[in-house]
Amino acid sequence: MPHHDHQSWLLDERRRLGDRIRERRMQCDLTQEGLAHEAEVSRDTVHRIERGLIDPRISYLWRIARVLGVPLSDLVREDPPARASP
Repeated sequence: MPHHDHQSWLLDERRRLGDRIRERRMQCDLTQEGLAHEAEVSRDTVHRIERGLIDPRISYLWRIARVLGVPLSDLVREDPPARASP
């Protein structure tokens, strides 16, 4: 796999992770600040994770999953690649 394809794939996965966290946070009626406080991470970290701007530490993800009341695997699951139409 060429380097640029790997980067694109990784960025897409980080964005999907952020989307899942944001969706669940909103279902829990939490602000970024509230999630950050409960998970003991900075609000900027929550913001950057949700935007897919960083590779979050596993310890952050464990804390976030716990606050959101979901298994860590629900946040980090890999979605199957989209199939091309025939």
